[in-house]
Amino acid sequence: MTESSSSHYQVLRVAVTATEKEIKVAYRRAARMAHPDHGGDAATFRRVTAAYETLIDPQRRKAYDRSYGAGTVRDASSDDGAHFDAPAAGSRASATVHRPGNARNTAGDPPVYVPPYDGNDAPLIPLAQARQQVHGMPRKRGIFGAEARIQREMRTVQLLTRQVLLTIPAARLVNGLQSPADNSHIDHAVLSGYRLALVNSMLLPRGAYAWDGRTLNHGGRAVAPPQLARVVWAMQDIFPELNVTGWTVVHSPDGNLHEPVIDHHRRPAGALETVQIVNAAGMVRGLKEFLASGPAPNTVNIPVLARLLRGMH
Repeated sequence: MTESSSSHYQVLRVAVTATEKEIKVAYRRAARMAHPDHGGDAATFRRVTAAYETLIDPQRRKAYDRSYGAGTVRDASSDDGAHFDAPAAGSRASATVHRPGNARNTAGDPPVYVPPYDGNDAPLIPLAQARQQVHGMPRKRGIFGAEARIQREMRTVQLLTRQVLLTIPAARLVNGLQSPADNSHIDHAVLSGYRLALVNSMLLPRGAYAWDGRTLNHGGRAVAPPQLARVVWAMQDIFPELNVTGWTVVHSPDGNLHEPVIDHHRRPAGALETVQIVNAAGMVRGLKEFLASGPAPNTVNIPVLARLLRGMH
């Protein structure tokens, strides 16, 4: 049996008696392997997503099992009624996937909405809402220091809006999310195509800081940044179709984008960069490169955006 004619169960490599939990685990594993951002291709990822969306829904799974048993099941890649998290093969979005060697990057192109707003199905969110690049405002958390946090986060919002969103029209900024890992909050999330950046912020005096993978060290003083890594891992587990990274931007009191200076050279060899610790200029430069270099950066991923706007709960 060829790959294109494989059943949903074969695509996910689960038994026909698989439980909901087994299907979810199998989907996460298959999605990571098939995603274009991790070396896969859009057609395979589309089959994986179609299989999951069918088998995870009890009614759709019953209907599929009946047709599968009768030998009348259709190819997963031709399921026009499903909403895929990746662009369909041959679609406008898939045609603009950016890969190494492509002559042109599409990050600056007008947004392409996936699934498209064609009027056939009730949208997950209204088109007017999907067109907005900025959603929500920083939330007050607690009493002590709330004003300082809001001012710091507003600086990050202005920085992202003026220097990142303007260059990537499909990028969507969501502020004030609740963390899926604990009861804390995610200051900002930036979604573009199939890449997601989680951003928190700090305010430190000017000077040179050394980042050793755990703390920022300056003049004998060690400062621990926000604990963002576990949130990145949790979000990656929730959205296996995305490439999720974390960023902590360190602002200076006077607004100089190049201060403070963050030295990364004292980090242990082989240390993982789950979260980038950067000043404002470094965040703008690195975040634009990260988002623009992903597959189909001009895509607005409606299912993911809708879940973000609901706080993922």
